[in-house]
Amino acid sequence: MTAQPLRRRLAFFGSPAWAVPVLEALHRQHEVALVVTQPDKPVGRGLQITPCPVAAWAEAKGLRVEKPARLRKNLEFLALFKSLGLEVAVTAAYGKILPAELLAVPKYGFLNLHPSDLPKYRGPAPVQWTLINGETETAVCIMQTDVGMDTGPVVARWPTAIGPNETAQELSERLRDKGIELLLEALAHLEHLQPTLQPPQGTHAPMLRKDDGRIVWERTAQEIYNRHRGVQPWPGSWFEFQGKRVKVIRMSVQDSASPQVLAPGSVVRLAEYLEVATGQGNLRLEEVQPEGKKPMSAADWARGVRLRTGDRLA
Repeated sequence: MTAQPLRRRLAFFGSPAWAVPVLEALHRQHEVALVVTQPDKPVGRGLQITPCPVAAWAEAKGLRVEKPARLRKNLEFLALFKSLGLEVAVTAAYGKILPAELLAVPKYGFLNLHPSDLPKYRGPAPVQWTLINGETETAVCIMQTDVGMDTGPVVARWPTAIGPNETAQELSERLRDKGIELLLEALAHLEHLQPTLQPPQGTHAPMLRKDDGRIVWERTAQEIYNRHRGVQPWPGSWFEFQGKRVKVIRMSVQDSASPQVLAPGSVVRLAEYLEVATGQGNLRLEEVQPEGKKPMSAADWARGVRLRTGDRLA
């Protein structure tokens, strides 16, 4: 007979929708004694106070959920955490750095699922910056959490090539799903993990801002396309025309051997797509969404605003 895997008593720290499948997998195989998320926040035009996706899922399953506004010097939460008799805790996109007094509570510490090739891209937006910077390979890591930002020893790693058209949303979900497998394997062998220390120096991956999606036409076509992949689904790629923002939903690099003759941002051709010059090479804009309107083909938008060859996009 095959031995049943050990059922661990654990806590889970996570917040966004991306982390829900991690919690689901843990709930199926282990005893989740506590789920810790970011506090409820106002959402939508009505600013209705809404729980984050992990909290909503956990509450629907009847799991105990705590939403502390802060963890440092939070004696009430620390006492609760100590009372649970935890073997281990797991984090996945929780959003806060954990204090040392909390990390010391579970018998086997904390494990974190991180979608980058550590020490590359530590921080809140690792997949996005991996793509923006044009990386062709990455990894997902399971690490032991310490007081730094994604600096703890790595206990499992799965490397993978990045698809040339893979977006941040697609890659982050693929890395997460493989990371779940690595995490469950690590939980089955907590007593025998062999951590590998990270070097102190690493690449920081800061939170994206809205301006990170702005198309800078002076960049090369490939750099703009890489950034486009990295800013999906938010903030998305966009430019301005006649004072209004136009979001680019689909684009591709135009394969062309023709010499660069127009300034970056200039309309090169209008056919079934809109071709625009960049700092090196041209881009095809295939689908756009003008401010306040529904998505449409870039060609239809260009004809509607009467774009002509040589006109500049900001």
